[in-house]
Amino acid sequence: MDYQAIAFDTGGTVLDWHSSMLAEVRQVHAWQALAFDRHEFVNAWRRNTMKGIVGQVSPAFHMDDVHWNALEETIAAFGLPPPPTEVLDKLWRGWHRLRAWPDFPAALEKLRQRLPVVSFTMLPTSLVVDVSRANGITWDAIISCQMIGVYKPHPQAYQTAARWLGIAPQNILMVACHNFDLNAAQDAGFKTAFVRRPDEWGPAGPPDPQPNRTYDYVCDDFDELTAEVMEDD
Repeated sequence: MDYQAIAFDTGGTVLDWHSSMLAEVRQVHAWQALAFDRHEFVNAWRRNTMKGIVGQVSPAFHMDDVHWNALEETIAAFGLPPPPTEVLDKLWRGWHRLRAWPDFPAALEKLRQRLPVVSFTMLPTSLVVDVSRANGITWDAIISCQMIGVYKPHPQAYQTAARWLGIAPQNILMVACHNFDLNAAQDAGFKTAFVRRPDEWGPAGPPDPQPNRTYDYVCDDFDELTAEVMEDD
């Protein structure tokens, strides 16, 4: 093993946002009798959010703000009646209640016995704190692009994360289920691990389920990643 820390993308890779937010949408009483594709609603909300945050430099907003704007946009696109403000607020705050993938917490604990493990994410810091506490996840550090002021996949985000950790990029393993994140990390000098999350987007499946480059690890789940990292130690 020639790296000194492991950095995890968090939204999607660690957190099961689709089924978590699907459950939140299903609780909106005003929509329960309406026929619409709730899976697609959640995915459209996610896509609209990503369009508004990916690659931003010094924005005057963070991802919670974009989640709110994207929710309003998605409701309008689906022609749904807007629920009362308190219901809308509860739905929006559902992102702070996301559940982790079941195979992650135990793998994290094993990996932390060997190396510092960091959440390196576009999610707001407060969101990562909330979901980490709710899922019993302990990080050695949280590095949110909100802190940096530059969002993935901008090279500066990766360079700054490495500098803050005091570790050369080639000595950090970046773990994600998204090619765009791993490709940018690889270009910045990081080691890379692709972990498949076939259910990330629900029944539709993820837009990029297979690695599109050669990465240091390609794994089906976190148990496999942990075993391979431990074997390389």
